[in-house]
Amino acid sequence: MNFRFTTAGESHGPALVVIIEGVPAGIAIDKAAIDHELWRRQQGYGRGGRMKIESDAVQILSGVRHGRALGSPIALMIENRDFVHWQEIMSAERLEAEPKNPRAVKRPRPGHADLAGGQKYQTRDLRDILERASARETAARVAAGALAKQLLAAFGIAVRSHVAKLGSVPETPIDASWEEIVAIAADAPLACVNKEIEAQMVALVDEAKAKGDTLGGIFEVVAHGLPVGLGSHTSWEEKLDGRIARAIMSIHAVKAVEIGEGVANAGRFGSEVHDEIFAGFVRKTNRAGGLEGGITNGEELRARGYLKPISTLRKPLTSVDIDSKEESPAAFERSDITAVPAAGVIGEAMLAVVLANSMREKFGGDSIEEMRRNYEAYQKSITEY
Repeated sequence: MNFRFTTAGESHGPALVVIIEGVPAGIAIDKAAIDHELWRRQQGYGRGGRMKIESDAVQILSGVRHGRALGSPIALMIENRDFVHWQEIMSAERLEAEPKNPRAVKRPRPGHADLAGGQKYQTRDLRDILERASARETAARVAAGALAKQLLAAFGIAVRSHVAKLGSVPETPIDASWEEIVAIAADAPLACVNKEIEAQMVALVDEAKAKGDTLGGIFEVVAHGLPVGLGSHTSWEEKLDGRIARAIMSIHAVKAVEIGEGVANAGRFGSEVHDEIFAGFVRKTNRAGGLEGGITNGEELRARGYLKPISTLRKPLTSVDIDSKEESPAAFERSDITAVPAAGVIGEAMLAVVLANSMREKFGGDSIEEMRRNYEAYQKSITEY
């Protein structure tokens, strides 16, 4: 059984829904932990007004009984509280008359899915595209990732993130230890391990806001406590680094993914790159980021997502009206100045889903007890290798 999920819902529709398959029967499901992950996604200095409207909490619709998974698909729903202001505009029913304020979008935003999506789906109201292309959808991903984290935690595996760089600050991305990352306070403005650098980041966000601009950056996601042997070298689609790259690249605004020190390693000699193996199969470095040949090697798994600046600018860039074909400022939708810390939380969710799926592939089992027995037998074989 694979661990997988699918989401549905629009940014200003009634709700977001996610269906998760592959959760083994018997595992305890902590709703409060899911809600906490949703809360974390909404935090961060530079977030927009939508975060003040929504107070995300999950409703469990199926697959859980008396606090434990049944082994059947789990359906979760997150209400969009802002829908009360969009009921007519986002109605699923055919309307007899056009809304007084249809909020149609005709001026696509550079860097967004607006224009390409409108052309592809042949719609002349780009709201048909942007409502689903919105990063609001990631709330459902974070809910799915929260379940994946609970499955991983049953085997001593944890996933966390930090902001390694925001805009141009610092010049070189921060290298942070696991201990530093888990010590980041829940109310830290930008999820940075260095308070002095974080203060510089905050100042940069203020500068971007004053200019009507936006900022991107780099987040790093780390998985701690992984066993050797997740993923495989046998086929391109089984390689775990490829699956991770796909998952993180799918996050809105991510334009590049790095495993370990992949970027820096491209400019080094091989003798400076590869992690030497010492007696007891111990490595003293982890430049590979915990993956060799598409397989986990027992070290911390480290992946970075490179986030472009958000496409919606308060001081809009030049665009073209799709009806008049005349140049015009791009449309403005309520947005953030930066969302790099939130992207890190989403990155945690996506990495946790990929790892949970690899654990299910490797150790199987219809129940958590059966899966744990398989895991323990495998770990014993590794220690005897």
